Amino acid sequence: MNKLKLVMVGNGMAGVRTLEELLRLAPDLYEITVFGAEPHPNYNRILLSPVLAGEQSFADIVLNGIEWYQQHGIDLRLGRKVVAIDRKKRVVTADDGSTAQYDRLILATGSNPFILPVPGNRLEGVIAYRDIADTEQMMETARTHSHAVVIGGGLLGLEAANGLRQRGMHVTVVHLADWLLERQLDRTAGELLKQALEARGIHFRLNEQTEELHDYGSGRVRAVQFKSGDTIPADLVVMAAGVRPNTELAEKAGLPCNRGILVDDCLQTYDPRVYAVGECANHRGIAYGLVAPLFEQAQVCANHLAMLGTARYQGSVISTKLKVTGIELFSAGDFMGGDGTETITLSDPIGSVYKKLVIKDDVLVGGCLYGDTLDGSWYFQQIREGVDIGRMRDHLMFGRASLEAAGLAEKDAARA
Repeated sequence: MNKLKLVMVGNGMAGVRTLEELLRLAPDLYEITVFGAEPHPNYNRILLSPVLAGEQSFADIVLNGIEWYQQHGIDLRLGRKVVAIDRKKRVVTADDGSTAQYDRLILATGSNPFILPVPGNRLEGVIAYRDIADTEQMMETARTHSHAVVIGGGLLGLEAANGLRQRGMHVTVVHLADWLLERQLDRTAGELLKQALEARGIHFRLNEQTEELHDYGSGRVRAVQFKSGDTIPADLVVMAAGVRPNTELAEKAGLPCNRGILVDDCLQTYDPRVYAVGECANHRGIAYGLVAPLFEQAQVCANHLAMLGTARYQGSVISTKLKVTGIELFSAGDFMGGDGTETITLSDPIGSVYKKLVIKDDVLVGGCLYGDTLDGSWYFQQIREGVDIGRMRDHLMFGRASLEAAGLAEKDAARA
């Protein structure tokens, strides 16, 4: 029997996890071709930060080496960007003119970094932080220059700042909001994080808006000017102000997009032969950027590509975990709280520990942990499963071990 032809555009974590699941479910169903714009096999983007910090090498973060593709008979085409999809003929065309025919197509095109639309954003030394090439450029710049400015105090920005500081640069993080990681932490935890990072030598400019990047005639960025009128020196500017789903190819192919490629609960696009997974996909109005939801999507997409048709993706409850030079952070659910919620907090400034749990109708709906995240995954399970925590309420803040000691770790707690 002739195999069906499966083409995947994109060679990142979400797409390759889909292939791994598919090969487990139906190893002989498809003849697979993969196009990757980068000249590398699939690697763990999450670990680019330890590479930048000098804690790991690029070889350490490869997830699927070339031999994996060969072992599974996958036609891997690296360094080739797909520029067109002919949905009538079911053919994709790459920038080198090569083509591939498909019966099923997976779009795993990821996201593009948001580059601030300010004068000077195309100067030498102004980069995003998304891939190995960006990381290599940052490492090389750190060898020859002194001042780095990271625009964006989110997860990626702080990890970039830490890595550059580890490499000896004077680093300033510029952030528009009142506190760091405002989407993942409340104000108290954000302030604790800022103090800890300042102690490591990182500088911050909060509530600042970048107005212009200056080169002073050199062609390379030399300074960052703010709307407040202040100017600080910069030999390297890292844009870490968010990402946008990469929908360009899908839009050119006539697939409906709205802040992502629109998909249903099977991860199918408007064209049932075309699937989309990962950061490029918009499911029920949300484009996810964290790994756990993308891997959940991969499982469902693979289930349907394997023609089992039993799985549905209904969205994800997400959690955030960040580790920067020993600082442990965790948040999940509605950690800010609101109408109808109750908040329990524990604060230990001397031990640099802060915990906040948000409860609604005897159900844990959110949590924010700083300094001690040991029970993070257990709290996350309670949030996801909507466990009634009424009986364990008085011990909840002290985690699973406290519940066990009190004899309350029954069915619900013991499953964690």
